[in-house]
This record gives sequence, C-alpha cells and structure tokens, in this order.
Amino acid sequence: MRRLLVLLCLLAAGRAWALDPAAVGRLAFGDGDERIAAIGALLASGEPRVTEVLQAFAAGELQTAGERVLIVRGEEGFDAASGQRVAPLPPEREDVVANNRLRSAAQAALASLKLLAPERAARLEAARALSGSVDPATAPLLRKALEVEGDGEIRALLAMAVASLDLASDDRATRLAAIRMLGESSNAAVQPLLAAAVKDPDAEIRSAAKLSLIEVEGRLKWGEILGLLFAGVSLGSILMLAALGLAITYGLMGVINMAHGELIMIGAYTAYVVQNAFRSMGLFEWYLLAAVPASFAVAALVGMLLERSVIRWLYGRPLETLLATWGISLVLIQGVRTLFGAQNVPVENPAWVSGGIAVMSNLTLPWNRIAIIVFAAAVLAAIGLLLARTRLGLFVRGVTQNREMASCVGVPTARVDTLAFGLGAGLAGLAGCALSQIGNVGPDLGQGYIVDSFLVVVFGGVGQLGGTVYAALMLGFANKFLEAWSGAVIAKIVVLVFIVFFIQSRPQGLFALKGRAA
Repeated sequence: MRRLLVLLCLLAAGRAWALDPAAVGRLAFGDGDERIAAIGALLASGEPRVTEVLQAFAAGELQTAGERVLIVRGEEGFDAASGQRVAPLPPEREDVVANNRLRSAAQAALASLKLLAPERAARLEAARALSGSVDPATAPLLRKALEVEGDGEIRALLAMAVASLDLASDDRATRLAAIRMLGESSNAAVQPLLAAAVKDPDAEIRSAAKLSLIEVEGRLKWGEILGLLFAGVSLGSILMLAALGLAITYGLMGVINMAHGELIMIGAYTAYVVQNAFRSMGLFEWYLLAAVPASFAVAALVGMLLERSVIRWLYGRPLETLLATWGISLVLIQGVRTLFGAQNVPVENPAWVSGGIAVMSNLTLPWNRIAIIVFAAAVLAAIGLLLARTRLGLFVRGVTQNREMASCVGVPTARVDTLAFGLGAGLAGLAGCALSQIGNVGPDLGQGYIVDSFLVVVFGGVGQLGGTVYAALMLGFANKFLEAWSGAVIAKIVVLVFIVFFIQSRPQGLFALKGRAA
C-alpha cells in the first residue's frame, strides 16, 4: 500500500491523463536522438497512457496530420497527447516511421514499465531483465522505480541496474561507487561492463574495476562448477536408465542384445503416441503419467516376443546372438520409419516439467532434467526391490547363478528367461520415455546410446547392477568435465581410451562377481 500511495502521488504531480505534447511531437517529428530522448521523457512522466503511445509507435500505428500526432487503429483515431477521440479522421495523414533502433528503444521502455506494476512477479521479472544491461532511455523510470520499490530482492536488482548506468557518468566518485556496487553482483551481464572499466585511463578506476571483476568472476565460477556437477548427475542418470535394461539382458542373462537401442527408441515413440492421444482428449498436461507405464509395457512386450521367437534358440552362442539382434535392430528402425516417417517427431514437455529453477544468474536447473534424475532413482529403487524381495527376483538370481540346479528344484527357467528379458526391454522403454523429454525422437535415437550402455555395463562389472550405477555416474561426470575442458568429441575419445586400458588391466570391471556366481 505504501508503494502504491507513493506512486499515485508521483502520478498526481503532473497532469493525470494527458502527455506532454512537446515530447509526443519530438517522438513523431524529431531526428533519431531527439526521438530517443522523447521516449525517455515520456517514461519519466509516469503517465498511464505512455504504454499505449509506445505500443502504437512500435506497432506502426502512429500517424501525423499537420502538427497533430494521432494513434490510428482501423477507422478509429485518438489524439496521442490527450487521448481524445478524433472523428472524423483527417484525410491527409502520414505514417510515423520507426527504424530498428527506435523500435528496440520503445520495446525496452515498454518492458521497463513493468517495474511499476502492482504484481511483484512482474516487477521482479522486469528487474532481472534490466540487471546489468540498461537502455539510457529507461534511466528516469528506473530511478523512480528504485525510489518507490519496497521489496528487498527487487531493490537490489534495481540498484545494480542503476550502477551500470552510473558507469557512464562524468563524475569520478559516482563511477567508483558504481564499480564497487557491480562488484557485489552475481550476474554475468556485469562482466563486460567491468571489463570495459578496466581499460579506463584513471588508475584508481582501473584498480577498482579489476578487483570488482575478480569478485564477480569468482562467484560465477561457483555457478559453472555447480552446473557441471548437475550436468554430470543428469547425464549419469540418463546413462543409468539406458544401461539398466542391458545390465539385466547382458549382465545377468549373457545375451549381447544389439537391438537394445531400438527398444529405447520404441519407448520414446510410445510416449509420442500417448502424447497425441491425450492431446486429442484435451488432457495434454497429464500424458506423461500414462506414457511411463505404456512405454514400459510396449517395450517389454516387444522384448518378450524377440526372446520367444529368436533369442531363446541362441543362448550360449554369443556371435550368433549378436548378429541376430543386430539384424532385428535394422528391422525395427525400418519399421518405425515406415509407420512414423524418417523425420523426427515432436514430443513436448507438460507445463509441470517445463522451465527451471534459477539458482544463480549463470545456473538454471531445468525441471525436465530434475524429473529425470528423480525418475532414475525411483526406477533403480524399484528394480533393487524386485530382484531382492520378489519371487521373480529370486528366480532370476537363481537361474543366473546355476541354471541346471534351478531347473532341478522346479524353477521354470524358460519362463524366467522370457520375463527377465521383458524386464530388461521394459527398462529400455522407460529410458526412451525419459529421453523424449530432453531431445529429439527419431528412428536413430537408440543408436546414440547403445555403445554408451555397453560401456557402462562392462565398466561397472558384468552382472552387477550396483556397478552399473557407479559406472554411469562416473562416466557422466567424466564426460561433462572433459567437455568443458576440451569439447565433446575429445571427451568421448578420452573416455573410450580410458575404458579400453581399464578393461585390459581389470577385465571384471569395477565390481567383480564373487563366490559361486563367478
């Protein structure tokens, strides 16, 4: 209420509804600099109709008739200064032409007007947009908003924006104060401002700018490190999801399934189909809740069909299994191209996994990545409970350790093989559903993850689900930190070379099987 009362007092200081005719005239008839100054003068007036005039100017709806400036929309016209209706419209009118510079200044001014909005969210958004980079035309309104703003967070952002303006001041003390103020910022936008001040001919200003720049870079460095850590966890979660199914089919069952990537692709396309179905029903925001079980079920059914029809005849023959599943992968890719086309299909994020959390000015954590990390942890916990606490898990572990003995005590080994393979395929489908939220969905989606999945399983230790988790996170961190240092291609090469040498010295991977299972 205090902020609103002060604002009303400021508005009442001038004419309540009319704009300064001289400023409106300069906006229409002046040269480039005069029109920029007119935008600033209109902003400084604080009149409610400034928004209407600037919107008309940016949209090309401002016209002149003699010395009068009009806002013309269709057959209706209004005086730009007074807001009074003009009827009939003068027949002789000329458009007020605005170049890109003037339109940008008008749009920046319109954005800054949100600083006086009653809603805190609108003011905070405008202050964040202006922080570190301010158009001089908005300076009067910016200073006025700082005077009446009562929110501490918004005041701090506005103070930083004012300081960036004060860097251009002719007063040496004002510039020094602005440099020190900018040194307290965590916004990456102030770096070029301070870097320019480092080249100032005044020695004291150069010294202060260097110290402030070091302080800002130190804060931003933490944001970069935290961003790399988050990216490593995110990539590790994706690799873990993609490799968990392979850890069962290859690690526990010994099947080299080259079609694992295509099972991931099937899960992604299932999410696409469910999305379209829910969109047609007007329930788009909830499609992801149905896409997760659907992706698991469809991929699991395809996996069980493959195991029953092809793979069950090839157990113990790794080369033939590899060739057969590679052929199956080509069939699945061509089948998807026939059904959905060769182009990528769009899978959109629901609103509740869109956007992100702005932790720092140079660090935003996307909601879809956070959701994938949580989802991967939930899937891992569910698989651990299934293998350790359920009858199916007991049968899978028994068949893995000693198939003949398990069969002798009544375990249906053929059915367990089918269910285990279906479980691994279903997990690949879940990985595809998750990947559809962060990247393109196309027929070649799985090809980008099959090699990484095998690397994770072999590096972690064949038959060790715990090793798969550790390996996925380690490779995720290694990839992201090496990418920041040398680029994505070099990072891939370094990781691959490391794993080759690691496997040569430790063929069993990070975690070796022990006891009878070995």
